[in-house]
Amino acid sequence: MSLPIIDFGGFLNGTAAERRAVASDIGTAAAEIGFFIIENHHLDRGLQDSGFQMAKRFFDLPQSEKSHIDIAHSDCHRGWFGEGGEILDRAAQPQGDIKQGLKIGRDLPPDNAQVMAGVPLHGPNQWPRETETIIGFKDTMQNLYDGCETLSRQLMQAFALSLDLADDYFDTSLHQPMATLAPLRYPPMADNGLLAAGAHTDFGCLTLLLQNDEAGLEIQAADAWLPIPCLPEHIVVNIGDMMHRWTNGKYCSTRHRVVNRSGRTRHSMAYFFDPDPDTDLSVLPGCGTDSQPALTALQHLLHKIDDSFDYRTQ
Repeated sequence: MSLPIIDFGGFLNGTAAERRAVASDIGTAAAEIGFFIIENHHLDRGLQDSGFQMAKRFFDLPQSEKSHIDIAHSDCHRGWFGEGGEILDRAAQPQGDIKQGLKIGRDLPPDNAQVMAGVPLHGPNQWPRETETIIGFKDTMQNLYDGCETLSRQLMQAFALSLDLADDYFDTSLHQPMATLAPLRYPPMADNGLLAAGAHTDFGCLTLLLQNDEAGLEIQAADAWLPIPCLPEHIVVNIGDMMHRWTNGKYCSTRHRVVNRSGRTRHSMAYFFDPDPDTDLSVLPGCGTDSQPALTALQHLLHKIDDSFDYRTQ
């Protein structure tokens, strides 16, 4: 099995029939594999390159400097975490993942209504101090965040069409979507059985994976793990648990992991896109009978995050 490569330009620029054809291909991949790769997505490559350069410079900083924005200092799950900070497969690797990362969310000011109301996961980012090494970090990451949000909204339109819904069906749930950009660094690893990122399914609606230098992603396929190549001009898209639930299992959230066997440091950036916090995750029209307990998008995410970051419950 290999992942389908879908020309998303046909959805962005095509006729109504061409848009439906692309959406159908996306729906098939989402239902059968839970992963696919898009090309001609219009997310500027130069902006991606700048983001990777800034991420590398940030991760190269001394730990004492990165610790100023440790995620444990944040009330809304924003900031840096070191190796072992995230535990994606607690049963198999309780010491946590062999990676470090940075959580960048929607940067909300103190007078934002949701922040003032104390809505969890809503608030300001923790930005690194602008030194000579990382001048322009905030602007670069904010621009990349915005570009990923635009692409994610377009993918949600394609998902809607693939489910025989109007292309704007999800718009009412995307006024201020919960989304997180996560630059990640995976050190070179010995072949000792440990995983850079433990086997897991993603928490939310959809994930964009931007890759720059080294491969490492593997997805579970039957009784084997399928390595996914690093194609810098392409973007890997996968379905998360929230969309799996929303579609009543029609779209599958597939287990995957990261194993860095390259002998070199690997960088990637994941963008996790989720709807408004009060979004009702009752089964979507046309996806069968809903027999699940009532749940909102925020409740779903909080449960998943709290289970993966020990600082949240300490």
